[in-house]
Amino acid sequence: MSSAHFVRGPAYGLSAEVKSKLAQKYDPLREQELRAWIEAMTGRRIGDNFMEGLKDGVILCELINKLQPGSVRKVNESTQNWHKLENIGNFITAISRYGVKAHDIFEANDLFENANHTQVQSTLLALASQAKTKGNQVNVGVKYAEKQQRRFEPEKLREGRNIIGLQMGTNKFASQQGMTAYGTRRHLYDPKLGNEQPLDQATISLQMGTNKGASQSGMTAPGTKRQIFEPALGMEHCDTLHVSLQMGSNKGASQQGMTVYGLPRQVYDPKYCLNPGDEQLYELYNSA
Repeated sequence: MSSAHFVRGPAYGLSAEVKSKLAQKYDPLREQELRAWIEAMTGRRIGDNFMEGLKDGVILCELINKLQPGSVRKVNESTQNWHKLENIGNFITAISRYGVKAHDIFEANDLFENANHTQVQSTLLALASQAKTKGNQVNVGVKYAEKQQRRFEPEKLREGRNIIGLQMGTNKFASQQGMTAYGTRRHLYDPKLGNEQPLDQATISLQMGTNKGASQSGMTAPGTKRQIFEPALGMEHCDTLHVSLQMGSNKGASQQGMTVYGLPRQVYDPKYCLNPGDEQLYELYNSA
């Protein structure tokens, strides 16, 4: 099986753009630190090309065996591609058991097919950090914080339920100073504005009007009307004893022509009545 079956062709379009961005994140300084650490641990020379020297998986398997003996039982020295892939797979399985998180581990194709060297570098840094955490002398990576697990007795946990944390606020220094009687309002004001202190509920503010100078002068008896007029217009006082002419007039009225109570009153039009000289003509007409 030739290596051409495991090498991808050149990338184009979006794939080329993604590959370019990943390549820009690769740190050459970190590569030198990893090279020095791996060569010191394994006693092997990686070569001029860092990733090409790790592609067969032999040095990687020896590295994890130095950190944790017996992690990879058999290391294939063969030049066959499937042996190389097997070594890389064994290395990935071993560092996972060693404590490296799954999201920090590269895939076999990232190294063997040169798909993502940045991820390979991140995995080796995570392995170095894990080794430093376990007490190995490593000059690269960071030491992970140790887990501090605390255990509390059930009684202590129950007592904590009766305590209100300061994050929920506090009622310290609280008092009833300035509180009014139950159910009444409490006026708020800003002393920085220079306003006077608010009045109590027994005082009516001038903004609400005032009853000073008020009297019952001119008030009529309860239930009667009070006529209102404007003196500046020269109007006289109105009374209720006279009927306005706008309501009609009874002046000149008499009982002339009235019949006895209960009798009908004939209504006629004088145009249709006979004059005194016409009575003779009426009699001659009836005699004929």
